[in-house]
Amino acid sequence: MKTQYRLELFSLLSCLSDIMDWISPELDNHHKQVAMIAYKIGEELDLSYEEQSEILCAAILHDIGAISLLERIKLSKFEHDDPCKHAETGYRLLKIFKPLESSAKIVRYHHTPYSCGGINGEEIPLGSRILMIADHISTLIDKKAEILGQTSRISEQIRSGYRVSYDPKATEAFLKLSKTEAFWLDSTSHTIDRQLKQVTHMQKLVLDKNHLLSFANFIRRIIDFRSQFTATHSSGVSAVAEKIGRLRGLSDHDCFELKVAGYLHDLGKLAIPKEILEKPDKLTPEEFNLMRAHTFYTYRTLESVEDLAQINKYGSFHHEHLDGNGYPFKINASELSIGSRIMAIADVFTAITEDRPYRKGMKNPMIVLDGMIDHKLDKEIVRLVKDNPEEINEVRISAQQNSIEEYEQFIQKII
Repeated sequence: MKTQYRLELFSLLSCLSDIMDWISPELDNHHKQVAMIAYKIGEELDLSYEEQSEILCAAILHDIGAISLLERIKLSKFEHDDPCKHAETGYRLLKIFKPLESSAKIVRYHHTPYSCGGINGEEIPLGSRILMIADHISTLIDKKAEILGQTSRISEQIRSGYRVSYDPKATEAFLKLSKTEAFWLDSTSHTIDRQLKQVTHMQKLVLDKNHLLSFANFIRRIIDFRSQFTATHSSGVSAVAEKIGRLRGLSDHDCFELKVAGYLHDLGKLAIPKEILEKPDKLTPEEFNLMRAHTFYTYRTLESVEDLAQINKYGSFHHEHLDGNGYPFKINASELSIGSRIMAIADVFTAITEDRPYRKGMKNPMIVLDGMIDHKLDKEIVRLVKDNPEEINEVRISAQQNSIEEYEQFIQKII
């Protein structure tokens, strides 16, 4: 029984950035490119390992507050009407998890011009200044053209303060770096993953159960708060899965891991455009194929954390079926653990009973669950739900009510 979980924070954050950039080919590797450029500038400025780590964590997730595909693309082209709004959203998402508090502040001000000096009496961190210029450099790179032929144009645009004013020290450091081919080749390299891992000096986090739950809650908000349509879904699945686990007689430890898995099970939806998540009509075949990929992305992201292996299987296999016709791995009954079976039912139960802006939840979920017995869902677990529908629904409603209040408070702070 685990009491502690080891987590390589930067590696996991790097995987999160992958998911966000998979949403469109136009955004491929943008976060990692910004992280590499920011690291190089910080190194030139002789920043400490601690300062570099804070900047790297901020850079790798700097656009996490941009929740729609259109918003992300506009930011990548510097055409956004209010870039500070997504920075504030990102700050409020990241600061939830204590190890990212300093990085959250860097994200908050990464679109604030140097000429502002400060905001509300608060000094703008140097990390924000570095992140700002690194972000702008990345957006100026034409991915369809070879890089060395672009360096003079980009350097000149940065030198002239291209649309905004930059920190003089960060600008001077960049202009010095820009004279070397290695800077540009490193920043656009296909091996940027490996390079970032080599320059990262962060220690592994060792989380007890309370801190792991805090981390999972942080991820849950990033997943669900992209849309009012999904703002409470993961909290509902988490509560229902934990409750079913207790009714099934699972250990406290297994029920805890079911709770965490519920928070993380839709992690891969960060790669799905908000426009698809919120579509009230039937999805096209192409849109449905994009949606089906989300569990694969969840699995591959959490796969990098060995201590979350069981939690990963619980969460990522929630669309696998007993008959082997689910997705994405076509796993059948012989390979599906009791935890994965519970998660599948918790996901269906929550999805059909929760209210959405475009429809009311079902009053009798057993109509759907009974129709999925044997070929999709485990008969014995469905029977548990059938015997305890009100008790299970009460924990869902309570968890989701708390989440909707949390979501509304969150939205009020960024509008």
